[in-house]
Amino acid sequence: QLQLVESGGGLVQPGGSLRLSCAASESTLDFYAVGWFRQAPGKEREAVSCINVGGSNTDYADSVKGRFTISRDNAKNVVYLRMNSLKPEDTAVYYCAAGWFCTLVPDQQGSYDYWGQGTQVTVSS
Repeated sequence: QLQLVESGGGLVQPGGSLRLSCAASESTLDFYAVGWFRQAPGKEREAVSCINVGGSNTDYADSVKGRFTISRDNAKNVVYLRMNSLKPEDTAVYYCAAGWFCTLVPDQQGSYDYWGQGTQVTVSS
């Protein structure tokens, strides 16, 4: 059973940066694609970014393209989401999930079998 733990969230001013981490306990992330998702109050969960098993393929939602960077360190069993130029509309609970392929298609969110508990990101002055 793969257990995922997110960390790195917090309160940041507009224009600031955060780096989220997704770590796996009791198993390895090496065999899984990993996605980052977010859900703001009153809104549906949306896919933000994903990375394939080897790290050679990534994808980003249009709303974060050019500002967010996903990466993975398989030696450390961690996937990161670097978030720059943060905006108030980035405020949400951010979740990581592990699955069999990198996809941001809403109908394919079910392909991610394992989900973390989430970490809060608040962008406010």
